[in-house]
This record gives sequence, C-alpha cells and structure tokens, in this order.
Amino acid sequence: MDEFALIRRLTERRASSGKDLPPLVVGIGDDAAVADWPERSQIVMSCDTMVQEIHFKRVTMKDRDVGYKAMASNISDMAAMGAVPRYALVSLSVPKEVPVERLTQIYDGLYECADRFQVTVAGGDTSSISGGIVLTVTIIGAVERGRAIVRSSARAGDAVFVTGYPGGSAAGLDYLLRSQQPADTLGELPRPYQSLVHAHQRPEPQVRAARLLLESGFVGALNDISDGVASEAAEIAEASDVGLLLEAKRLPVHPDVAEYGRLTGQDPLEWILAGGEDYQLLGTVRLEGVDKVKELFREEGIPLTVIGTVSDQFQGVRLLRCDGTSEPLGRRGYNHFDA
Repeated sequence: MDEFALIRRLTERRASSGKDLPPLVVGIGDDAAVADWPERSQIVMSCDTMVQEIHFKRVTMKDRDVGYKAMASNISDMAAMGAVPRYALVSLSVPKEVPVERLTQIYDGLYECADRFQVTVAGGDTSSISGGIVLTVTIIGAVERGRAIVRSSARAGDAVFVTGYPGGSAAGLDYLLRSQQPADTLGELPRPYQSLVHAHQRPEPQVRAARLLLESGFVGALNDISDGVASEAAEIAEASDVGLLLEAKRLPVHPDVAEYGRLTGQDPLEWILAGGEDYQLLGTVRLEGVDKVKELFREEGIPLTVIGTVSDQFQGVRLLRCDGTSEPLGRRGYNHFDA
C-alpha cells in the first residue's frame, strides 16, 4: 500500500466536524485545511509527540490506546488553558514493515478520542522511518478573548487544588512494566489493577473542569498533570514567582492506588508527586472563591480537592509532611534530557 492509499485508508469516512463546529471549508485531500473561526475568540495551539519505547511499549499500550492517548494529551493541553479544542493535525512516521492493521487501530483510537471531545481531524502527514512508530498531534482550540488561563497567574493567598486522583496512571504503568505481558493479551483484570491500567492507557482530559474554572471567575493559574503534581506545581511557582505549600495529608489517594501500593510495598505519594500522565488539573483559586468553585464541581460530579496554599514567603514548592515538618519539593518525574 503506497503513501496515498494509506492516507485514504486511515482517514476515509472521518471527515465529520464536532457538533459545535462549522464544517471545514476545505478538508483532508488538499494541501491544507481551511476553517471558519468563531468571533471574539483567540486561537490556542499546542502539539505533543508519542515515540515508541519512550512513551509506549507493546507491554504498556494497545495500538488503539496509543492513538487515544496521543489525542487525549493534546486535548488536555487545551484544558490547561481553559480552551475548547477544535481541530487537530496528525503526523505519523512508521517503519515500512508495520502492518496496516496496526496503523488502523492507532487511528481508530485517535478518532475515538477526537469524536468524544468534538475535535475535527483536519489533516496531517505520513512518512516512513527507520526505528519505532512516532505519532505527533498538533491541536488548535479557542478561548474567549483575553481569558486564557496561564501558569503565571497564581498569587499569595490562593488555594492550591487538584482535580480527580493523580497517581493512577503511574501505578498502572508500574503494574504493566512488572507484568511484561503484551497489553493486547491482558484481558479483564481484577481490582485494583483494572482501574490503574485504564488510568494509564485511557486518561481523561478535564475540559469540562477547566471550563467551570474559567466561568467561575475565581481561577488563578492552571496546569495539566502530565509530569506529576510536583513538576506542575514547580512550573506554576516559577512562572508566578511565588511559593506553593502542598500538604501531604490532603493529597487525594484513590483506594485502588492505595491498595496497589500496599500490595507492592510502595508509597502512593511517589506516584502522585512524580508519576504524571494523569491529565488531571492542578491550579490555584482565589481564596474568596473556594467555596463557590467547590459547589460548582460538586454539582457536576467532578472531584476537586484543595491540597495547599500559595505563599510569598518562599520560592518554589514545599511539602508539609503529616508529622508537621516541611521540605523543599524539587521537580520530579520523567525528563527526556536529564543526565
């Protein structure tokens, strides 16, 4: 199958737009896509790459999950800015010997996630490569003019919060790497393993949560948790020139994460602080708006937990331990170029 036949195979019958979007003026099949754009909004753009053996292995991800997660990570970047994801471009580089059936599965997962969040895949590129599969998604979204949520907007007195239960993805990855069984042969797993594997393979971008924060008028800074709570908190602290004090006793631990930690003799706190790829949100809320934001999230059934405060008395991130002692919390998690 040549390049152009492959493109047709992967993108045919995939031209539908999200329900809130006008149809593409020019879609897949020309040199570039053309779309109308909402008035009184700003463009938000981001891209992420998934590389075989770095971001996924045959023992950690099914092919369909690779596509789903590639799209989810980009949609999560839109959520971190308070933006609505709208269009995506997909670039795929694969060795010539990879079966077309595998690529079809990757695209099935990619479109599954795109459809779920009303994202239109507007085009992309394919090429051959020597080595493993490389999948890059570029995403384009929109946010109300002047209202993008940025990392540099935390201020002293803000409450620090997280959505959901960070740490599940890292615990799931730990289980998958320990099992060393191809992901597509795992079948149905018992608790706590099933939910942890799902958290790693199918993370849930928090677009609705981000929009609630934006609409509340009380949000300060915001980050999505792609590299762990400690790393995201450090980025906010640095960008806002403040200190973040996180309280260990307030960090939410999912029961399945706690149980897996007990079974393996590991501290769930490490998965929460340094794990990443949960695609939950970590941010700050103005103190006077905490109760209102909590109420909004309760009404929507979205977990939100206050885990600390913003201070102007120190720089960086500190962790307040359960015994009352505190310590600096350096950047944790995976770093592609760390020596």
